[in-house]
Amino acid sequence: MMNEMSNEELQAWVEKISLESFRVPFRHQATFNRRLSSTGGRYFMKSHHIEINPHQLATHGREEVEKIIKHELCHYHLHIAGRGYQHRDADFKKLLQAVGGSRFCKSLPKGRATGRQPEPYRYMLRCSACGTEYLRKRKMNPARYRCGKCSGRLTLLSLDSPKKS
Repeated sequence: MMNEMSNEELQAWVEKISLESFRVPFRHQATFNRRLSSTGGRYFMKSHHIEINPHQLATHGREEVEKIIKHELCHYHLHIAGRGYQHRDADFKKLLQAVGGSRFCKSLPKGRATGRQPEPYRYMLRCSACGTEYLRKRKMNPARYRCGKCSGRLTLLSLDSPKKS
Protein backbone atom coordinates (compact mmCIF):
# COMPACT_ATOMS: atom_id res chain seq x y z
CA MET A 1 0.00 0.00 0.00
CA MET A 2 1.27 3.43 -0.83
CA ASN A 3 -0.33 5.01 2.26
CA GLU A 4 1.40 2.70 4.76
CA MET A 5 3.20 4.41 7.60
CA SER A 6 5.22 3.07 10.51
CA ASN A 7 4.38 3.70 14.17
CA GLU A 8 7.49 5.90 14.40
CA GLU A 9 6.28 8.07 11.52
CA LEU A 10 2.84 8.28 13.13
CA GLN A 11 4.41 9.31 16.45
CA ALA A 12 6.36 12.12 14.78
CA TRP A 13 3.25 13.23 12.86
CA VAL A 14 1.11 13.35 16.04
CA GLU A 15 3.83 15.31 17.87
CA LYS A 16 4.02 17.79 14.96
CA ILE A 17 0.22 18.27 14.81
CA SER A 18 0.12 18.75 18.58
CA LEU A 19 2.72 21.51 18.48
CA GLU A 20 1.28 23.24 15.40
CA SER A 21 -2.42 23.08 16.26
CA PHE A 22 -2.43 23.03 20.08
CA ARG A 23 0.94 24.69 20.85
CA VAL A 24 1.49 22.00 23.51
CA PRO A 25 3.76 18.94 23.10
CA PHE A 26 2.37 15.40 22.93
CA ARG A 27 4.47 13.45 25.44
CA HIS A 28 2.94 9.99 25.17
CA GLN A 29 2.71 7.20 22.63
CA ALA A 30 0.74 7.10 19.38
CA THR A 31 0.42 3.80 17.52
CA PHE A 32 -1.62 2.13 14.80
CA ASN A 33 -4.08 -0.58 15.80
CA ARG A 34 -5.28 -2.80 12.94
CA ARG A 35 -8.01 -4.32 15.12
CA LEU A 36 -9.99 -1.07 15.23
CA SER A 37 -12.94 -1.46 12.91
CA SER A 38 -15.72 0.98 13.71
CA THR A 39 -13.71 3.94 14.97
CA GLY A 40 -10.98 6.18 13.59
CA GLY A 41 -8.96 6.29 16.78
CA ARG A 42 -8.98 6.04 20.57
CA TYR A 43 -7.57 7.96 23.50
CA PHE A 44 -6.71 6.05 26.69
CA MET A 45 -7.28 8.09 29.85
CA LYS A 46 -5.05 5.99 32.14
CA SER A 47 -1.96 5.79 29.92
CA HIS A 48 -2.69 8.90 27.77
CA HIS A 49 -1.76 6.90 24.67
CA ILE A 50 -3.53 7.29 21.34
CA GLU A 51 -4.34 4.56 18.82
CA ILE A 52 -5.21 5.27 15.18
CA ASN A 53 -7.01 2.99 12.73
CA PRO A 54 -4.60 2.35 9.80
CA HIS A 55 -7.52 1.39 7.53
CA GLN A 56 -8.60 5.05 7.61
CA LEU A 57 -5.22 6.05 6.19
CA ALA A 58 -5.36 3.40 3.46
CA THR A 59 -8.96 4.22 2.51
CA HIS A 60 -9.33 7.99 3.02
CA GLY A 61 -5.77 9.35 3.06
CA ARG A 62 -3.64 11.65 5.20
CA GLU A 63 -6.05 14.59 5.30
CA GLU A 64 -8.81 12.53 6.93
CA VAL A 65 -6.41 10.87 9.40
CA GLU A 66 -5.09 14.29 10.40
CA LYS A 67 -8.64 15.25 11.43
CA ILE A 68 -8.90 12.02 13.45
CA ILE A 69 -5.56 12.77 15.14
CA LYS A 70 -6.78 16.28 16.03
CA HIS A 71 -9.93 14.74 17.50
CA GLU A 72 -7.92 12.38 19.71
CA LEU A 73 -5.52 15.18 20.68
CA CYS A 74 -8.50 17.25 21.84
CA HIS A 75 -9.37 14.43 24.26
CA TYR A 76 -5.71 14.21 25.30
CA HIS A 77 -4.99 17.89 25.95
CA LEU A 78 -8.33 18.63 27.64
CA HIS A 79 -8.07 15.57 29.89
CA ILE A 80 -4.54 16.47 30.98
CA ALA A 81 -5.63 20.08 31.60
CA GLY A 82 -8.53 18.87 33.76
CA ARG A 83 -11.20 20.34 31.48
CA GLY A 84 -14.21 18.77 29.74
CA TYR A 85 -12.72 16.15 27.40
CA GLN A 86 -15.84 14.12 26.57
CA HIS A 87 -17.76 14.46 23.31
CA ARG A 88 -20.69 16.15 25.03
CA ASP A 89 -18.59 18.81 26.79
CA ALA A 90 -18.58 22.39 25.54
CA ASP A 91 -14.78 22.62 25.99
CA PHE A 92 -14.32 19.62 23.69
CA LYS A 93 -16.68 20.90 21.01
CA LYS A 94 -15.12 24.37 21.05
CA LEU A 95 -11.51 23.12 20.82
CA LEU A 96 -12.37 20.55 18.14
CA GLN A 97 -13.89 23.27 15.95
CA ALA A 98 -10.98 25.63 16.61
CA VAL A 99 -8.33 23.13 15.45
CA GLY A 100 -10.37 21.68 12.56
CA GLY A 101 -10.75 18.13 13.83
CA SER A 102 -13.55 15.87 12.69
CA ARG A 103 -16.49 15.05 14.95
CA PHE A 104 -16.99 11.66 13.25
CA CYS A 105 -14.65 9.67 11.04
CA LYS A 106 -15.67 8.56 7.56
CA SER A 107 -17.04 5.04 7.44
CA LEU A 108 -14.99 2.21 6.02
CA PRO A 109 -16.26 -0.17 3.35
CA LYS A 110 -17.29 -3.61 4.62
CA GLY A 111 -15.29 -6.72 3.84
CA ARG A 112 -11.94 -6.77 2.09
CA ALA A 113 -10.97 -3.12 2.61
CA THR A 114 -10.66 -3.74 6.35
CA GLY A 115 -9.06 -7.14 5.83
CA ARG A 116 -12.04 -9.12 7.14
CA GLN A 117 -14.94 -10.81 5.39
CA PRO A 118 -18.34 -10.43 7.03
CA GLU A 119 -19.23 -13.67 8.74
CA PRO A 120 -22.13 -15.54 7.09
CA TYR A 121 -25.22 -16.72 8.94
CA ARG A 122 -24.60 -20.38 9.75
CA TYR A 123 -27.42 -21.17 12.17
CA MET A 124 -31.12 -20.55 12.53
CA LEU A 125 -33.24 -20.72 15.66
CA ARG A 126 -36.90 -21.61 15.10
CA CYS A 127 -39.66 -21.22 17.67
CA SER A 128 -41.60 -24.47 18.08
CA ALA A 129 -44.77 -22.56 19.06
CA CYS A 130 -45.12 -19.64 16.61
CA GLY A 131 -42.50 -20.52 13.96
CA THR A 132 -40.50 -17.28 14.26
CA GLU A 133 -37.00 -17.70 12.85
CA TYR A 134 -33.82 -16.03 14.11
CA LEU A 135 -30.59 -16.08 12.08
CA ARG A 136 -27.34 -16.50 13.99
CA LYS A 137 -23.68 -16.32 12.99
CA ARG A 138 -22.47 -18.34 15.96
CA LYS A 139 -23.65 -21.56 17.53
CA MET A 140 -25.53 -21.21 20.79
CA ASN A 141 -27.43 -23.30 23.30
CA PRO A 142 -31.18 -22.86 22.50
CA ALA A 143 -32.20 -24.31 25.90
CA ARG A 144 -30.97 -21.10 27.56
CA TYR A 145 -33.24 -18.84 25.48
CA ARG A 146 -36.91 -18.42 24.59
CA CYS A 147 -38.77 -16.85 21.67
CA GLY A 148 -39.01 -13.08 21.92
CA LYS A 149 -42.59 -13.04 20.62
CA CYS A 150 -44.34 -15.87 22.43
CA SER A 151 -41.77 -17.30 24.91
CA GLY A 152 -41.89 -20.66 23.12
CA ARG A 153 -39.03 -23.15 23.01
CA LEU A 154 -36.31 -22.69 20.36
CA THR A 155 -34.63 -25.34 18.22
CA LEU A 156 -31.23 -24.86 16.58
CA LEU A 157 -30.86 -25.65 12.87
CA SER A 158 -27.62 -25.59 10.86
CA LEU A 159 -27.61 -23.62 7.60
CA ASP A 160 -24.29 -25.10 6.42
CA SER A 161 -24.59 -27.01 3.19
CA PRO A 162 -23.62 -30.69 3.48
CA LYS A 163 -19.89 -31.20 2.90
CA LYS A 164 -18.85 -33.13 -0.18
CA SER A 165 -16.66 -36.15 0.46
